[in-house]
Amino acid sequence: MVLMGNAHEIPDPVRGIGSLTYQNGFGNQFGTQVLEGALPEGRNSPQRCGYGLYAEQFSGTAFTAPRHASRRSWLYRIRPAAVHGEFRRIDDGALTSRFDADPSPNQLRWSPLPIPSAPTDFVSGLRTAGGNGSPDQQTGCGIHWYVANRSMVDRYFYDADGELLIVPQLGRLRLATELGLIDIEPQQIAIIPRGLRFRVELHDAEARGYVCENFGAPFRLPDLGPIGSNGLANPRDFQTPVAWYEERTGDFELVAKFMGHCWSARTDHSPLDVVAWHGNHAPYRYDLRRFNALGSISYDHPDPSIFLVLQSISDTPGVDNVDFVIFPPRWLVAQDTFRPPWFHRNVASEFMGLIAGSYDAKAEGFIPGGASLHNCMSGHGPDAATFEKASRADTSRPQHVTDTMAFMFETRTVIRPTRFALELPQLQQNYAQCWQGLSSHFTPGTR
Repeated sequence: MVLMGNAHEIPDPVRGIGSLTYQNGFGNQFGTQVLEGALPEGRNSPQRCGYGLYAEQFSGTAFTAPRHASRRSWLYRIRPAAVHGEFRRIDDGALTSRFDADPSPNQLRWSPLPIPSAPTDFVSGLRTAGGNGSPDQQTGCGIHWYVANRSMVDRYFYDADGELLIVPQLGRLRLATELGLIDIEPQQIAIIPRGLRFRVELHDAEARGYVCENFGAPFRLPDLGPIGSNGLANPRDFQTPVAWYEERTGDFELVAKFMGHCWSARTDHSPLDVVAWHGNHAPYRYDLRRFNALGSISYDHPDPSIFLVLQSISDTPGVDNVDFVIFPPRWLVAQDTFRPPWFHRNVASEFMGLIAGSYDAKAEGFIPGGASLHNCMSGHGPDAATFEKASRADTSRPQHVTDTMAFMFETRTVIRPTRFALELPQLQQNYAQCWQGLSSHFTPGTR
């Protein structure tokens, strides 16, 4: 698949939507080339590469990482990634890795951010909600919203600080990356490896969504333990693009996020000039609608860990740096059970977003594009209206939860909201009121 242009011919971002080719499987060793013979045989770095290309290794883990955890790809490109002008600091806008606002035990919730009226692309539209850890410590995460109304054309971006998990809520995106093209829409996600260069094109007039910037170990599929060999997110449903390149010359900007700040360099060519590549370190997408949801078929609502899609592991077994959890459509059949998520306080901290429909633990106020933050040991759960309805529901009949897709970024340390997020007019000042109607039902002497 070849998409070529020059400084005067910009590829149409809508052309060919839905017709892209992918390679299936999570973490597979892929090999793909646009031109026959561009991939060397029997070696990674021959003295002379085919078609006059340059060989370049793109590493996602330490060279000495165990083989099962090692991530790296070899790229065969028109020019090495080192060819660009000097980087200079530019305005960070609302994008940051400084999580210096004082957190509180208060439950927080935001309404959806509006789409800007001024021309705004994906990078300019990133707004940091909060996070923890830091890029230099290689632990924790940054949590961001994005809002955009234009495509990136002569502008490219890479994040040296973390791996990017992109969760669209409004509008379809095309991610043009060094290793191929990815189309995603709401209820699909994409992972962009740390340091991979890309641009974001809009298929629709407006786009909005969420981004988890993972500073820690790369996301992986969780072990299934007693679940067995199948279930949750199936490896075959993850899709990695085939090789693709553009040979464009002109005056372009390369934006880097490095140690929490934005830097800009000029380049006279597109960095998306990889003609062939092989390895297991590459971007990929996943359709959340393919998740194999599991649940109780007797009694009690299981822990939300059964909805785990991806995890960034930490140095403590069973305690992750970041978890990505979803709450998809599913059947509830547990009898004599309070079926919505139960009231709880958690050692982990939870940032939730809603992609589509409604969330079964909230009757109102939590709408698509919105978000909530429940930090460590902050009590939360269903609101008063949901509790009353679920307490009286007929649990002898199955319940089909439809028209929903919520998600959660869960971390082992407190999520510190940014001052920007705390000062947004979209911060709902009366969120905690949703629990105030939970009055006492205690009746001593009566069961």
